[in-house]
Amino acid sequence: MSLNNQARQSLLYGTVLLALAVLIGAFGAHGLKNLVEAEKLATFETGVRYHFYHGFGLILLGLFAQLFPNVKAQLSHWAFVVGILLFSFNCYFYVLSGMKVFAMIVPVGGLLFVLGWGAFALAIHKSKN
Repeated sequence: MSLNNQARQSLLYGTVLLALAVLIGAFGAHGLKNLVEAEKLATFETGVRYHFYHGFGLILLGLFAQLFPNVKAQLSHWAFVVGILLFSFNCYFYVLSGMKVFAMIVPVGGLLFVLGWGAFALAIHKSKN
């Protein structure tokens, strides 16, 4: 059985983003430990944690898309991807640069995470038919 396009896209993005999360997390744990204060390191770790959560969310979305190919879940896919970029990557940039403008974008990514999970719930609801 081959993967449908929606499943393939979510699984591919999820696995690539999870690999990045491992690399970035390792950099934070080993490279930043002695370079930034504990509060900023906690912010970096929060970015990594949500990066992981939503990378796994993409994997779940890909599996769902394979099981229910007629239910469209692209909104969830893009909300998770863009949410990771706006939430997690702006946590990383803020810690590395100290520029508050990056920290101010983080809540937009959080809202996209909520939108993505809500859209995923709606797609699951629609799959009952």
